[in-house]
Amino acid sequence: MFMFLFLVVALVVVVAAVTVSVVGGGESTPLPDAEPERLHDPLPYDRPVRRGDVDAVRFPVAVRGYRMADVDDVLGRLSAEIGERDARIADLESALAGARAASAPTSLRKHPEDEQ
Repeated sequence: MFMFLFLVVALVVVVAAVTVSVVGGGESTPLPDAEPERLHDPLPYDRPVRRGDVDAVRFPVAVRGYRMADVDDVLGRLSAEIGERDARIADLESALAGARAASAPTSLRKHPEDEQ
């Protein structure tokens, strides 16, 4: 019985000490509010996004999953960069096709007078 009372008193003392230290006893201030975890955008602004950049993206976990705004921002940025790359690839492919057509031998080109 003595051991049981000792453990109960020890538990009450420990709980009281933790409560006082967390809430702030006396003139000390309580614990500061924790800053919400925000997305640190690792995607570079000074160069095109590479595969390693996308692999490095880690979204902070919110109460019910991920923050939609953070995910939407990253997906919007990636979508814009992919669109720019697609347009650039299309421009380069059309320029290459034009250059190939211009450098083709004249015997392979059709002349308008040949069609008549």
